[in-house]
Amino acid sequence: MKKIFRKKPINDLLLKSGNMQLPKTIGPFDLIMLGVGAIVGTGIFILPGTVSALHAGPGIVFSFTIAAVVCALAALCYSEFSSTVPVAGSAYSYSYIVFGEIIAWLVGWALLLEYGLATAAVATGWSGYFVSLLEGLSIHLPVALTGAFSPENGTYINLPAICIIFAIGALLSLGMKESTRFNALLVAIKLGVILLFIVVGIFYVKPDNWTPFLPFGMSGVFTGAALVFFAYLGFDAVSSAAAEVKNPQRNMPIGIIGSLLVCTVLYVVVSLVLTGIVPYTDLNVTDPVSYAMQVIDQEWAAGIISLGAVIGMMTVILVMMYGGTRLLMAFARDGLMPKMLAQLSEKRKMPAKNTWLFTVIISCFAGFVPLDLLAELVNMGTLVAFIFVSAGILYLRKNKNLPQDRFKVPFYPVLPILSFILCIFLITQLSLHTWIACGIWFVIGIIVYFTYGKKHSTMNSKTE
Repeated sequence: MKKIFRKKPINDLLLKSGNMQLPKTIGPFDLIMLGVGAIVGTGIFILPGTVSALHAGPGIVFSFTIAAVVCALAALCYSEFSSTVPVAGSAYSYSYIVFGEIIAWLVGWALLLEYGLATAAVATGWSGYFVSLLEGLSIHLPVALTGAFSPENGTYINLPAICIIFAIGALLSLGMKESTRFNALLVAIKLGVILLFIVVGIFYVKPDNWTPFLPFGMSGVFTGAALVFFAYLGFDAVSSAAAEVKNPQRNMPIGIIGSLLVCTVLYVVVSLVLTGIVPYTDLNVTDPVSYAMQVIDQEWAAGIISLGAVIGMMTVILVMMYGGTRLLMAFARDGLMPKMLAQLSEKRKMPAKNTWLFTVIISCFAGFVPLDLLAELVNMGTLVAFIFVSAGILYLRKNKNLPQDRFKVPFYPVLPILSFILCIFLITQLSLHTWIACGIWFVIGIIVYFTYGKKHSTMNSKTE
């Protein structure tokens, strides 16, 4: 028991990560763009419509605000950890310091589930939008190549989803500097499309559509908050970039909290305009934002917004794949996975082998596996990480040898404890099949740890 709960000293983690020589090329603007790229995806184009129609009505703006507060608490905890321990691995590396190896491995295993399934699920959604755009241009792909393996529906492989994952994998293999530039360009286009919807739609808002503002009462607002909470997932992937950030003590909090703030404002404004244009009862459609433009006879704007959705999902794929590759690198750095996954290419100074391994595995999920029943597993993995990061702050503060110029969570210990409790509450709202599937995933993780990780851990020599 003592061996599997061994903790890694912070100085050892910083030294080992420093030996990998990841170039520090990321500034605060790049971090905010990474965060916005990860958070603003399908959520802003779908959730404001469906959640308002079924649960919250126009009061969805309160749902988004409540969810933002919960995420902000977790974001503050992430900011303190990432500015104190600026290394790859996100919540996995933080847990290694304060909880020990086995807990760190399980947190990392949960994050691997989040990054992997999120990438595959978003790539599948991207494929659907992309096929629709092609059909709008009178280009028709064979049905057999446009969906997961389902002979009864006539689909055998989702070729567009595989192609976009390999394209993003190739981009990541060029290095983080090039990837952040491309991400910033796509985020700028995506934000332009969202602003277009706001500017065009605001002239068609009918205040009568906001009455009643809370048709389902406050219970509907809280139910909506539990659902739209997952529209914010992705900001935790920003902390994976800590090892490549210039002046992480200052820039990591700016990137994490800044991206969350930008996204909250966008979600609230889009929700207000959307429910002002179309009665909330009519918004239970797959593309509510485009639908609203069609209702006001702005077909040209609807087409541009559909294109923006495709571009928006590409940035989510990029950031989630980036987080997954850096997590694999952290596993290999600590000996819990083969060392080859931590090797950097001589030319690009990035983990090329693990990038392509992650690309191939995830493309298989996106190409062949229907992910609708597994979507909530993404949320489970994220909340597990949030819980341990929030609790970890209480242990981190006990270490008086840490640099005092780092970012610190205000109102300690109230905010970390509140973050922990709220995340526990949200995880209890997930369905039974999610708990069962997640349990199976963790059993697999435990088997991998005891058959390989425990034997090859770099902590073995220190323990002996």
